[in-house]
Amino acid sequence: MMRRVSVGLVVGLLLCAGPAFTQGGGAPAKARATTPEIPFESVPNFLKLPAGLYMGEAVGVATNSKAHVFVFVRSGETRLFEFDQNGGFVRELGSGSYGFAFAHAVRVDKDDNIWAVDEGTNVITKFGPDGRILMVLGKRPDPLEQLSLMPGAGQYSGASKPYSFHRETDIGWDPQGNIFVSDGYGDSRVVKYDRSGRFIKSAGTRGSERGQLNLPHTMATDANGNVYVGDRGNKRLQVFDNNGTFKTEFLNVGAPWAICVSPGPHQYLYSSNSNGTGNMENGEIYKMELDGRILGKFGTAGKLIKEFGSVHEIDCRNANELYVGEITNWRVQKLSLHPNPSK
Repeated sequence: MMRRVSVGLVVGLLLCAGPAFTQGGGAPAKARATTPEIPFESVPNFLKLPAGLYMGEAVGVATNSKAHVFVFVRSGETRLFEFDQNGGFVRELGSGSYGFAFAHAVRVDKDDNIWAVDEGTNVITKFGPDGRILMVLGKRPDPLEQLSLMPGAGQYSGASKPYSFHRETDIGWDPQGNIFVSDGYGDSRVVKYDRSGRFIKSAGTRGSERGQLNLPHTMATDANGNVYVGDRGNKRLQVFDNNGTFKTEFLNVGAPWAICVSPGPHQYLYSSNSNGTGNMENGEIYKMELDGRILGKFGTAGKLIKEFGSVHEIDCRNANELYVGEITNWRVQKLSLHPNPSK
């Protein structure tokens, strides 16, 4: 009996260790210790708010084709701000919206529509470039249904309903315009809709096996329609094909709080091993090839410029010009990377 248990344990450990070697070039701790640093700069005070208006927790940041910056903020209330390419304040979108309660992410699609992901209302709102609401995904729980729940409760349900979410976290699109949603704190799945918002399928359940998820906190898609999911609770990145079938996992970049995939002919994957809101550990951001090879990392946890306080979203529309939204530092930093030319 003891021999069988020992052999099984060894085999299990080898199976668990396999992806770390095949995808990242070494065991996780070794990979992080030997990863080259990417030099970078941060633009001081890039965003300019009007007098009397304050940032709050900058949980979402995204840019459009004009390099305008959209920031989804938790402050006295959830608010969505737009800034121009020079950081000047342009407008607020969705003020007083029924879909706003507790911001989580904002993304901009190829047509410059702005999608606000609100985990507090279980609603995703699509705004056109002119600020009009064009689509709503999800349904805000009716107040009477919430009387038995404590405020902020987010226990796992696994309900996986086609047209409602349970504290969803992020959104992305494939080249055909299909919509993917990571859902999230209460369902541990990825949901696929067509471009008109009709449910196609969902993939994933709560767990630690390949293809299972434990808090899919962030998500991005590539030009081939693959879906990259930051499986934060399991401290790994998982890659699914366009139909939600597991492809591979990357185990050597810590707990991915925020990820993004850059556009263009050579796409890169960025992943933030953010410090939690109650500590100063980790904080670095990794630059990777789409096959999981790490090219470099930059940053650490902290309060100063070029340091990060719980990075919650990354925008990488330009592969070497990033925007990062921070929870605990109440700000967005504009970063300019200076990688080795071969990177």
